[in-house]
Amino acid sequence: MNNCFVELKDISDERGSLVVIENLKEIPFEVKRVYYLYNLRDDKARGFHAHKILNQAFLCLNGSCKVLLDDGENQTIYEMNAPNQMLLCKNKIWHKMFDFSDNCIFLVLADQEYHEDDYIRNYQDFLGTVKDEKND
Repeated sequence: MNNCFVELKDISDERGSLVVIENLKEIPFEVKRVYYLYNLRDDKARGFHAHKILNQAFLCLNGSCKVLLDDGENQTIYEMNAPNQMLLCKNKIWHKMFDFSDNCIFLVLADQEYHEDDYIRNYQDFLGTVKDEKND
């Protein structure tokens, strides 16, 4: 799985819109955990970590925000402002979410259950982990 920005198929008519995400189809993994962020402040960023194993998909269901993905060498900022946009974030990618609109609802789909020992919360440790992998 690579990090990528995906526009999901939006099925719309006069009744409204529908977006479908199925395991191993639109999303390249089986979802084992779902959580969302809301009541977010535009001056308070979230994230600031990477995962050793866990892969994620990010969706901004309402409002807008920005997501920074950092592989240790390159940083890319994605603007998420439509509920049919999905950003895939593979493991060992430092991520930060920020610049939230007042009404932002940010959904995360993950391929693992929560395990604190999967988190890399220190940026220098993250850079060391990425560097060690490249040397293997």
